[in-house]
Amino acid sequence: MELIISLIAGALGGNLAGGVMKNLSLGTLGNSLVGILGGGLGSTILSALLGGAAPDAAAAAGGMDVGAIISSVASGGVGGGVLLAIIGVIRNAMGK
Repeated sequence: MELIISLIAGALGGNLAGGVMKNLSLGTLGNSLVGILGGGLGSTILSALLGGAAPDAAAAAGGMDVGAIISSVASGGVGGGVLLAIIGVIRNAMGK
């Protein structure tokens, strides 16, 4: 469930970043796809850094706590925005 939340947040983060940085935008579909990828990567990286291999009691019981949801939204949104910025800069550099 956390991965799905991260992917959705990544799509939103990618579109938000594309809206704020118009020169790096890849269009709605491109922003969404890059955001989804970035959301998944961001969530995976954050989970590895914070020791996601040891789930807490709520996750082990099949439930999710508020902290896990907020962490998934934050890591997915930031990951989607960052990856969009990176790919946008690379695309602009190759176009010159």
